[in-house]
Amino acid sequence: MILTIDNVSKKYKDKWVVESFSLELSNQGVYGLLGPNGAGKTTLLRMLVDISEPTSGRIKLDGKPIQHMGEQYRSILGYMPQRLGFYNRFSASKFLMYMCSLKGLSGSQAKVRVQETLALVGLENKARDKIGTFSGGMKQRLGIAQALLNDPQILILDEPTVGLDPKERIRFRNMIGELGRERLVLLSTHIISDLEFSCKRLILMNEGKLILHDTPKAIMTSMQDRVWKAPILESQLTELNRRFKLSSLSYSPEGITARILSKEKPIPEAVPESPRLEDVYMHFFGEEAES
Repeated sequence: MILTIDNVSKKYKDKWVVESFSLELSNQGVYGLLGPNGAGKTTLLRMLVDISEPTSGRIKLDGKPIQHMGEQYRSILGYMPQRLGFYNRFSASKFLMYMCSLKGLSGSQAKVRVQETLALVGLENKARDKIGTFSGGMKQRLGIAQALLNDPQILILDEPTVGLDPKERIRFRNMIGELGRERLVLLSTHIISDLEFSCKRLILMNEGKLILHDTPKAIMTSMQDRVWKAPILESQLTELNRRFKLSSLSYSPEGITARILSKEKPIPEAVPESPRLEDVYMHFFGEEAES
């Protein structure tokens, strides 16, 4: 199974939101679509799930344009949008049964899939609870459950961990890693830690364009000898920020430690450090990553 994005662009009024984007995704595994807010990630995903048509270019599955496939494409697709509307008065199981009807599952199929997906996301004991009583993390898990009802081969998730506390985010990452063993998962995020351990390939996007597509290891290796760590004084911060990109600052009773991006040794006290994804984010997007 090969999902091909062939020179795709999307224009709203006089602004190109996605521009000349080409990429090929294949087989199982988690692909991480990483970029800052406003990079065009959601627009790209909406085209991939056939909610929005490209202004130019084509999206194809195994050589067939998805716009021509209709239900054949939707039947293998699961999608969790960034903002999923819930009926707070519905129970979790009633909501999922309703979503099954929209996806065309028969009554007997629906009952089985609702039980299976609730168990998969750890909500089997909350099946009869009203959604209005759910925490943000539980609603996110329910959002994944609805995307999995038709047992999709392609799972597309748009910023699924926004607003989650650290414990829920860890649970979510573990779940995504498991799901990627059996299907193609495309996970859009601007949060580095979502991708650190589960992604087989990273897709870096900014201002509507593809910046880089490679394995996390290869991307970090390309930044070898460009990351430095140094103890600094607070009085040095302004000058260092002017001259270099600082990917992170850590504070302790002993003082401030900075991670500095530079081709050459930035200050005498600096020592080389192994690159991390937060360094990659700062290097390509010019802003500190969320973790």
